[in-house]
Amino acid sequence: MKLNLNGLIPATVLPMNADGSIDEPALRSYIGWVAQQEPVALAINVDTGEGPHLTHDEKLRVIQVVRDTTDLPIVAGIAGPSTDAAVRQASDFARVGADALLVFPIPAYLSEPLNPDVPVAYHEAIAAEGLPLILFQLQPALAGLNFDPDTLRAMASIDGVIAMKEASFDARRFADTARILAELPRPITLLTGNDNFILESFMLGATGALIGFGAVMTEEQVDMISAWQAGRIDEAKELGRRVQRLADVVFRPPVGDYRVRLKEGLCLLGVLDAPHVRLPLLGVGDEERAMLKNVLTEVGLIGGSL
Repeated sequence: MKLNLNGLIPATVLPMNADGSIDEPALRSYIGWVAQQEPVALAINVDTGEGPHLTHDEKLRVIQVVRDTTDLPIVAGIAGPSTDAAVRQASDFARVGADALLVFPIPAYLSEPLNPDVPVAYHEAIAAEGLPLILFQLQPALAGLNFDPDTLRAMASIDGVIAMKEASFDARRFADTARILAELPRPITLLTGNDNFILESFMLGATGALIGFGAVMTEEQVDMISAWQAGRIDEAKELGRRVQRLADVVFRPPVGDYRVRLKEGLCLLGVLDAPHVRLPLLGVGDEERAMLKNVLTEVGLIGGSL
């Protein structure tokens, strides 16, 4: 499958029961809701979907359920932490229906300076399993790291790498990364992972967005990106204003709470019945829930429209 990544790729949430088990009927319903809003692909088993807290078998089951629910391309998160584990994940995820892999930073990278041979060899081993790879530069606040330019160039030169998700949450670093990728001898798609400046990422060079905030306000983001691509700049900016208002509330400190905030927002919208997350993640209190409801109303998602 030739992937079109030039649009919105929501990093989807994973509905759960009160005991932390996967709620498969709710997952099917939610994926159907997201898919009907016409994103270009779905990102599954990534941080937004509590991928770090799932077993390997659970991740396989989630991919199977999503594959049974939609024909949209599936980008599955690869978490390692060892090369052997990542290769097994890549093979098994391809078998059950994944179309591409988002390769998360792993603990072995957390060394200064990082020997570029470590991430290059790691990605080469995963790429050998045959699925296209999306590189991932992730802010340290979410257990990632920012790669130096030489390491980025080496990783992007691996056969099978088709894109990079840049999620440093730093506009200057994003612009620098866009320039590095643009100078490479073959095209690498730049996907923003920066929920703190979504539309602005496109102004800085992104052609797609693989973001957790795509799990909610999906239609507005699809329309925003379409307007930008079509040159309807004023329309894109107005949608971007609404989108960013809610995104800034969902991704405010502590940023790790964005996962349960997304679920709370989806409950307030009637998309999910419950905002359960898996421990050690925790729910939100009444004050924060009321804040989310107020902002959902402000941006026109509930209680009327703009």
